[in-house]
Amino acid sequence: MEIQSAEFIISNSDVNKCPVGNIPEYAFIGRSNVGKSSLINMLTARKKLAMTSATPGKTLLINHFLINKKWYLVDLPGYGYAQRGKQQQKEIKKIIEDYVLEREQMTNLFVLVDIRLEPQKIDVEFIEWLGENGIPFSIIFTKADKISASAQRANVQRFLDTLHDQWEELPPYFISSSANKAGRDAILDYIDQINQSL
Repeated sequence: MEIQSAEFIISNSDVNKCPVGNIPEYAFIGRSNVGKSSLINMLTARKKLAMTSATPGKTLLINHFLINKKWYLVDLPGYGYAQRGKQQQKEIKKIIEDYVLEREQMTNLFVLVDIRLEPQKIDVEFIEWLGENGIPFSIIFTKADKISASAQRANVQRFLDTLHDQWEELPPYFISSSANKAGRDAILDYIDQINQSL
């Protein structure tokens, strides 16, 4: 898939104010500091579409970007950022849950996982919650350029083995790097395939 246009449409904290219509939406979520904004900018080939920041946890809203006038890329707030106060954590949790559970246009949720780390409890629990609620999702392992190919394989396998404890069938997954554009074509082709099947 070629990205010909990518335009910011709206930011808000209320799922009921998201764009109306039946354009498919592909949402991106992950722990704070997983590299979500960089990945979105890499996928869309736009350097400043999503705001990247040295301070994790900056995305506090649901951000809709219209891609090729055909589908929405949705940037969701990150989960699990400890520096937020309890009240803000609660608000973010509600924004995420309302969107994921209520947004009928959401066609697939991409869960971003830092490939360098041991399986994180918060990621595994979030994925289990998606399964319990029947949410269609895929996993994107980020920051692949930071470790060797053999370490990538080992860490991905460790994460998948952890999921196997709860899952019979594992979701699709991708290995990506915003630095060298690894995984870009595979992720965009996957979105394209889903769009064509709708």
